Amino acid sequence: MSQWWEYPALPRRPGEGAILKAKAICGGGRTGRLAKPGEFHIKLSSATQSRSGVQWRPMPTLFHLHLRGKTEKPGRQRCLRFLLITPTSLSFPEGAGQEPSSFSVGPRRKLQLRGAPTLLALTWTFAPIPTSAPAPPAMDSAARDKMQPALPPGSSCPGPEWPEQERAEQLARGAALKWASGIFYRPEQLARLGQYRSREVQRTCSLEARIKSVVQSYLEGVKTGVRQLAWALEAVQGAREALGQAHGLLWGMAEAAQTLEPLREQVVQHKQLQAMSQLLPRLRAVPAALAHTQTLIDAQRLLEAYVSLRELEQLQEETWAPLGGLELPVFEGLGPLAEALGQAVEAAAGAAGRLAREDPALLVAAMRVAEVDAGRTTSLEQAARDWRQRCLRALQEGLEQIHFGTPLQPGPGALAEWLEALRVALPAELAAAEALVAPCCPPHYNVVRLWAHTLHSGLRRCLQQLLEGPQLEAADAFTLLHWALHVYLGPEMMGSLELGPEADVSDLEPLLTLENIEQLEAIFVAKVQASVAQWLQKALDGDVAEWGREQEPDTDPSGFYHSPMPAIVLQILEENIRVTRMVSESLQRRVHGVALSELSAFLRSFSDALIRFSRDHLRGEATAPHYVPYLLATLNHQSALSSSVSVLQPDWVAPGALAPVEAALDELQRRICRLVLEALLAELQPLFAALPSRRWLSSPELLDDVCERTASFCQDFRHVRDPVVQLLLAEAERTVVLQYLHALMQGRLVCRGADERTQAAERLRHDAAQLRELFLGLVRIWGLEESVQCAPVLLALRELLNLRDPTLLGLEVAGLRQQFPDVSEDHVSALLDLRGDVSREQRLAALSSLQAGPQPSPPAGGRALFSLVPAPAPPLSSCLPSGSCA
Repeated sequence: MSQWWEYPALPRRPGEGAILKAKAICGGGRTGRLAKPGEFHIKLSSATQSRSGVQWRPMPTLFHLHLRGKTEKPGRQRCLRFLLITPTSLSFPEGAGQEPSSFSVGPRRKLQLRGAPTLLALTWTFAPIPTSAPAPPAMDSAARDKMQPALPPGSSCPGPEWPEQERAEQLARGAALKWASGIFYRPEQLARLGQYRSREVQRTCSLEARIKSVVQSYLEGVKTGVRQLAWALEAVQGAREALGQAHGLLWGMAEAAQTLEPLREQVVQHKQLQAMSQLLPRLRAVPAALAHTQTLIDAQRLLEAYVSLRELEQLQEETWAPLGGLELPVFEGLGPLAEALGQAVEAAAGAAGRLAREDPALLVAAMRVAEVDAGRTTSLEQAARDWRQRCLRALQEGLEQIHFGTPLQPGPGALAEWLEALRVALPAELAAAEALVAPCCPPHYNVVRLWAHTLHSGLRRCLQQLLEGPQLEAADAFTLLHWALHVYLGPEMMGSLELGPEADVSDLEPLLTLENIEQLEAIFVAKVQASVAQWLQKALDGDVAEWGREQEPDTDPSGFYHSPMPAIVLQILEENIRVTRMVSESLQRRVHGVALSELSAFLRSFSDALIRFSRDHLRGEATAPHYVPYLLATLNHQSALSSSVSVLQPDWVAPGALAPVEAALDELQRRICRLVLEALLAELQPLFAALPSRRWLSSPELLDDVCERTASFCQDFRHVRDPVVQLLLAEAERTVVLQYLHALMQGRLVCRGADERTQAAERLRHDAAQLRELFLGLVRIWGLEESVQCAPVLLALRELLNLRDPTLLGLEVAGLRQQFPDVSEDHVSALLDLRGDVSREQRLAALSSLQAGPQPSPPAGGRALFSLVPAPAPPLSSCLPSGSCA
C-alpha cells in the first residue's frame, strides 16, 4: 500500500537553513541520523526495508517520501518522531489530534544566536493509522494556507521565495504521517508512546546543548577577529599620516635642489678648468709626440712606438674624465696613429717566415706589442683593437699566400709538378716553423700546430677551387687522387717522423671529400675508357690494314701466324687495371669493369671487321691475295686472347666476371671457323656437283680431286696453334662429309641393277677409306689427336646400298637411325631412290621402321649430321588414275 502526504514549506530568510532529524522506530533497534541542510535521510533495518520498501537514501530539498508498506499483523503500531529546528514559531492547524494525520506540538526552550530570530524546536508525534482506516484526504488550498507558518513582522522572505523549504516541509510531514501510521498501526503499541516521547526529549536537549556550545565558540572567535581588525585599522591610519608627512618633506627638498642647479654647473666648470690648467703643459707636447710615434713606426721600432702611443692614450684618459667625456681636438690623430701601428704589427706577422730567418727581433717586437695590447684596459668608450687576433690572421694569410696564392696555382698539365713542389715545400715549411718561428712567438700560439692547420686548410681550399675549374685530364685526376690519398699523409710529407705531434693533421677534414673522390674517379674512368677505346681501335685498324697485303701473315719462330695485336690489347687493359691499385680498390674495380666492357666491344668490332673483310673478298670488291691465311691468323689472335685473358681477373674479382668476355671469344672463334669453312666449301662445291654419277661409279678421279683440293686447302692449317687446329681439322672433315651427303641426296644417280648398287657400295667404302686416310695423314703430320668421323656414316650408307633383299631394308633403316638419330624420312627416301629397286610397299615398310620402337638417345659427344643436310622434297603424288583425259 502506498500513500502520499503533502505539507506546506517552511519559510526561511536568505542565509538561514532548516535542520531535519528523523528517526524511524519500528519494532526497536532502528536509528536515524542528522541530515544536512536541505536534505532528509531515513534508515531502516533490512527486515523493515523488506517490509516497508523504504531504504536509506539522501532526499533532495524538494521531495516526496514514498512508503510501500506491506500488510502488517494486527496490533502492530508505527510511529515517527523527528526534530525540526526552524527560524520562527510555527502555526499548526486546529484539531490536530482528531485526524489520523494530525499531530501535537510541544514547545521547547529557545536559543538566541547573534540577534537572529528565535529557533523553535518541536516534536511532532503522529498517531497510528488503523488498517481499516482510509488514507488521509487531500488538503484543499484553504487548509494548506492555514497550516502555513506565519512570518515574523519585518521579514523579507515570503513563502514563494523559498520553494525548496516549502517542499521539504510537505515531504517531512507526509513522511512523518506515513511512519506513524505504520508504527502505531495496532492499538496495543500506543502504550509505548511515552517512552518514545521521553527519549526524543532527551535527545533534543542534547542537540540543543551541542548547538549552544558550537555557537558560543563561533561568537568568541568573531569577537577576537573584530578586536584585531580594530587594532589593524588604527595602525594603518598612523602609517598613512607618517607617509603624508614624508611626502611633503621630499617635495620641499626637490624644490631646494632646483635652486642649487646653477651652482652645481659652476662647480663642474671650475673642476674642468682646474684640470686643464694642470694638464696644459702636457697637452702642448701632444702634436710632437704624435709625430715622433709615427717616425718610430716608419722605422719599424715597434716597441718604442707602442710605449709612446700608450703614454698618449693615458693622457687622453686623464683628460677625458675631468672634462666629462669631452674629446679635445689635439687627440684627433691618435686613432689613425694606433691603426698605423696595428698595420705595422700585422705586416710583421704576415712575413713571419721571412723575418724569422732575416730579422727575428722585429718579429719578436711585433708579437710582444700584440700581447701587451691584449691586456690593455681603458676607461674610454672605444672598441677593442684585438691586435692578437689580427696577428694570428696575418700569420695564416701570409702563409697561405706564399704557397697557395693565385699565381702559384697549377695550370693545365702542370698539376703533377705543382704537387711535387708541395711535397717538398710543406714539410720544409713545418720544420722551419718549429725551428725558427715558434721561438719568436708566445707558447700559447702553438705555431707548429697553427702552421700545419693553416697549410692543410689552404691546400684543401686550393684543391676545391681546382676541382671547380675546368675538367682535369686523366693523368692529372689520377695524380691528384694518388697524392691526396697516399702521399700527403704518408711518411714523405705530413706523416714524417721528423715532424712532431703538433703537426698531425689526420684528425682534420680530409683534403678531398667523398664527393671530390667520386668526381675524380668518374673523370679518370671516363677518360681512361675513351683512351682505351681509341687505342684498341687503332690496334684493330692496324691489323685489319695488313689483311690485304701481298705477302702472307708474319709467323713466329715456331711457324705459327703471329701478330702483336693481342699482346697490345691485353697490355693496355692490364696496365690500366694495375696502375689503379696505387689509388684505391674502388677505382680499381671501376677500371676493371671498364676494361672488360671495352674488351667485349673490341671483340665485337673485330668480328664485324672480319665479316666486312669476307664480304668484300667474296664479292670481289677488295680481293685479298691471302684471304684464308689471314683468317687463320685471326684464329691465332683469338687463341692468344683466350689464353691470356685470365690476367684481367685478379684475386678479388668474382669468378664469373670474365664470362661475357669468354662468351664473346667463343663466338669470335666460331665465326672465324665458319668463314674458313665457307672458303673451303666454295672450292669443293664445283667438284661435288658431278657426284654421284656413272663416272663416279667407275672411277675414283672425282674423289681424288676432292681430296687433293682439301689437302691443299688444309696445308695452311699448320700455322694455327693447337687446340684450335684440332677443332679446325674436325670441322673441315665434317664439312666434306656434309657436302658428300648433300650430293648423294640430290638424286642425280639411280642404280639400274644389282651390279650398279654393288659398285656404289664399293665406291662408298673406298671414298670413306680415302677420306679417312686424308685426314689421318694430316693429323699424323702435325702430331694431333686422331678423331676421324667420316668413315662411320659412309659405311652405314654402304650397308644400306649393298643389301640384296629389299624386304630387309627396315632393319637397315632402323640401324641407321640408331647410329644417327637425326636422320629423317626424306633422307631415307632419297637413299632408297639411289638403290632404284624399292617398291612402294617396301618403301613404306622401311620408312615405318623409323617411327617404330623407342626414340634413340643421341650418342655422347655426338653432333647433328643429317639435320644439316638439306634433303630434296619428295615428288608430288597424284590421286588421279593415269591415262587419257578422254
